[in-house]
Amino acid sequence: IIVASFLYDPPATDVVKFSIPLFPFKALFSAQDFIHKIQFGYYRHSVSVLQRAVKKWNQEKPMFVLNFGDIVDGYCPKDQSMIAVKKIVDEFDKFNGTVYHMIGNHCLYNLPRKDLLPLLRIPGHDGHAYFDFSPTPEYRFVILDAYDISAIGWPEDHPNTLKALKVLQEKNPNSDKNSPSGLVGLARRFLMFNGGVGKKQLEWLDHVLQEATKLNQNVIVCCHLPLDPGASSFAALLWNYDEVMDVIHRYSCVKVCMGGHDHKGGQSVDSHGVHHRVLEAALECPPGTDSFGHIDAFDDRLLLFGTDRMKSTEMVFRH
Repeated sequence: IIVASFLYDPPATDVVKFSIPLFPFKALFSAQDFIHKIQFGYYRHSVSVLQRAVKKWNQEKPMFVLNFGDIVDGYCPKDQSMIAVKKIVDEFDKFNGTVYHMIGNHCLYNLPRKDLLPLLRIPGHDGHAYFDFSPTPEYRFVILDAYDISAIGWPEDHPNTLKALKVLQEKNPNSDKNSPSGLVGLARRFLMFNGGVGKKQLEWLDHVLQEATKLNQNVIVCCHLPLDPGASSFAALLWNYDEVMDVIHRYSCVKVCMGGHDHKGGQSVDSHGVHHRVLEAALECPPGTDSFGHIDAFDDRLLLFGTDRMKSTEMVFRH
């Protein structure tokens, strides 16, 4: 799970301010001995990080929280998936404010969309998980559904499943479609645990960015899967990140793209001046450490102040 919380204090000047503790962690079980059999990551510690964060958020009274996905780990026994997801949602619900969730591959390993989206109260439609909102007139957040075209989450005979399987058949010759063996460079992204954005969602994104441009808004695009090769390993990228960025680059309103999935984190500025920030996962934090921070958002930049593994980042907008 990768999380960002936003605190907005109506400014006395024309400066927009958010205070954003960002704290990420990848995977989470219900409390059971099975956790200790996983040989990588710090799953149980991730629960503690979430609990500490919620306590901190309630002290700071942020306006809302963003969860970047993977609310429960794929190794969770399937007969306990619903219990595990509800347990973590209950922890989020202790926050005295709004939580916006994104879905990740580990979420979809556990529950199909028809069960997952209502649990996470995702304001999508027809099983889709993309939406947008404006916490202030100056800012708009666009939440993408990275598993719109995916071999996981949809029914086996769903058109989006069939499209995804066709992509994997054409792009990945391995019998194990989660294996990048033999794939070179950017082709390594064509793995089953990744996904793509469909045509309808691309059209919706274009419409939202047109509207944001007319309103002179700064747009922050959020997606579980990274959108720029310079900020992520190739194997973690959205399948059609290039098509998504082609839409984004038509407009100057998008200032920052934020993502998760790639635990080590990363950052880049693309050829159009858009900042890409992949957040470091709290899953990688040993007990006694954290990976969170806060962001101050002004009319011309985002300032991320990190703690422990979370790297501080200044993102000055290109106008």
